[in-house]
Amino acid sequence: MRFLFNTSAKRIYRFGNPWCALITFLTLGRLVALAQWPYGSPTTPAAQRNALSVVRSQAGWLDNATRTAPNYGAQGADNVWQQFQALRGTYAALKQTLTPQQAAQGANSLAELDAGLDIIQEVFPNYQDAVASGQPVNSALREMCQVLRQTCAVWLQELNKCCSRLRVGWG
Repeated sequence: MRFLFNTSAKRIYRFGNPWCALITFLTLGRLVALAQWPYGSPTTPAAQRNALSVVRSQAGWLDNATRTAPNYGAQGADNVWQQFQALRGTYAALKQTLTPQQAAQGANSLAELDAGLDIIQEVFPNYQDAVASGQPVNSALREMCQVLRQTCAVWLQELNKCCSRLRVGWG
């Protein structure tokens, strides 16, 4: 593998051409990354506090996106969608930091939080339907953002209650 990092054209061409060398490097690099996957996320209190902090921060970013989106029209809607998906991702990462006992104890609450995100996500097709039926983009976007802001605030309150009950991040 040493010759992959050598910039000498003579050594790179051992694979036949530079593209083959790049593909081989990317493939082997991916296998190395996948080999480390089973170790999972740490379940320490510090990791849990950090993950919960990231979820709360992302909720703040989503709230900010909903406040500014009407200024950007359809591009604002795309930004809100991306921020919402990032919230889902950070929440999934938080769940990975839970200990098996916490996950078992909070299984129902966590399932309700997952379902809550699924329900909240329905605001996006509703926005698209409103625009398709002739409602002005800014008006539909303003309504969508207001609903999203309110429902995400309630979801975050429920997340905080759940994490408190499960003692997430406590030593």
